[in-house]
Amino acid sequence: MSFPRDGLRPVVLLAAAALACVLSGCASKNPLLDDAPAAAQQSAVHTEGPRGADRFLGIFRPYRINVQQGNFVSREMITPLKEAMQKQEGVTRDQVLFALGTPLLTDVFHADRWDYVFRLKKNTGEVISSRVSVFFKQNRLVNIEGDQLPTEQEYLSLIEGKTPTAR
Repeated sequence: MSFPRDGLRPVVLLAAAALACVLSGCASKNPLLDDAPAAAQQSAVHTEGPRGADRFLGIFRPYRINVQQGNFVSREMITPLKEAMQKQEGVTRDQVLFALGTPLLTDVFHADRWDYVFRLKKNTGEVISSRVSVFFKQNRLVNIEGDQLPTEQEYLSLIEGKTPTAR
């Protein structure tokens, strides 16, 4: 049994072109916009592994550096602020600035809210991100959202790629 070679060649070329178009669509996602964690998450930390072409062709891609953006905020940093909030004196903006650093996001229209966002995209494609929002009223700290932050040791375990141990 033999197949005609002249009739098969256009079909093979068309199939190869269609496969190339399908595979090129895998990398059309913008990770800066699409990987942002949802605001209504239970945990303040969001980890996500490599997907799509990064997961499939991971060993054939060039070396990429880890990219860290924003403020690293841990449970040890938030706990003293929560305790001091309960006292009559409260916590001032300067004390929050000293404890957590400069906020990554401030808004002219919402001057009483500071957002501390942390995002680490590892060279493997894994993304670790967290968000903490602090709210002020009359220059005193009144609320902190994102309170299920890991400890510093758990963050280091996530960055190293290990599963954090429960305490």
